[in-house]
Amino acid sequence: MRSFAVISLLALGLVFQASASLAVQPDEVLSDPALETRARAISSELRCMVCQNQSIDDSDADLARDLRLLVRDRLKAGDSDEQVMDYVVSRYGEFVLLRPSFSARNLLLWAMPAIVLLIGAAGFFAYVRRGSAALASGSSRLSAEEEQRLTKILGEGD
Repeated sequence: MRSFAVISLLALGLVFQASASLAVQPDEVLSDPALETRARAISSELRCMVCQNQSIDDSDADLARDLRLLVRDRLKAGDSDEQVMDYVVSRYGEFVLLRPSFSARNLLLWAMPAIVLLIGAAGFFAYVRRGSAALASGSSRLSAEEEQRLTKILGEGD
């Protein structure tokens, strides 16, 4: 029984190790370790436009490969990290960033969860308050005709 648990843990570890591997191919790796480190840092911040929830560093998509090569080409050309990011954003828009910057242009995007939460809370309290007010005013009482019908139905049920 104990050996089964050990084997299961090893198998689980291998699965997680395989999923954490990067998609960068050996032919993409730069010979300069400093440039490669910068390229990896930049690629981990850019979204794969095909996979959308992965960085281009983690994605096997052809577009992600093209973007990784573009980043490396810009770095070899002497661009700074900011210049590379600005270049990619200018071509693909802010959607390519895994963590979009906070600006007036995308304020609604950042504020939307709080706005939806506030609207939902206001709606809930209005609903509860309206229900309480209806019970307090007695508007849920039966009319005389409805009471007679109810008495007749309940009387026949005996």
